[in-house]
Amino acid sequence: MKRKKTLIIAVVVAVVVLITGGAYAYQPVSAQEEIKRTALLQHDISIPGREVIQDRVDFAPGVVSPTHSHPGEEIAYVLKGSLKYEVQGMSPVTLKAGENLFIPAGSVHRATNVGKETASELATYVVEKGKELLIIHPSTVLP
Repeated sequence: MKRKKTLIIAVVVAVVVLITGGAYAYQPVSAQEEIKRTALLQHDISIPGREVIQDRVDFAPGVVSPTHSHPGEEIAYVLKGSLKYEVQGMSPVTLKAGENLFIPAGSVHRATNVGKETASELATYVVEKGKELLIIHPSTVLP
């Protein structure tokens, strides 16, 4: 039931962003040149202590994100290119434009651009308010 509610919230947020053009209050966490994070939305939601954050994330060809987790759920929707996602406890999956993936709260994961062009995702997070969005896990081994 929680997953269904989270997905419904993510869809509603995506529609609001498309209608309003988004807001830019949230500052991106990653400063890597190969990964460009563009803040689209940060807003409180009806779940106490939670907020939604939505970013566009662009990956240069061959780039691997740091192994990390989030203090809440992530819905990754591939806008362009092909991205391989490795999520702890799950089999790796490669998604192309138009496909998406639900990443449970706290799951350690990473994404790799497996194509020859820039790949982009729309990342929607339903997270604990006031917590750091990215928690790096450099020594975690993924499948």
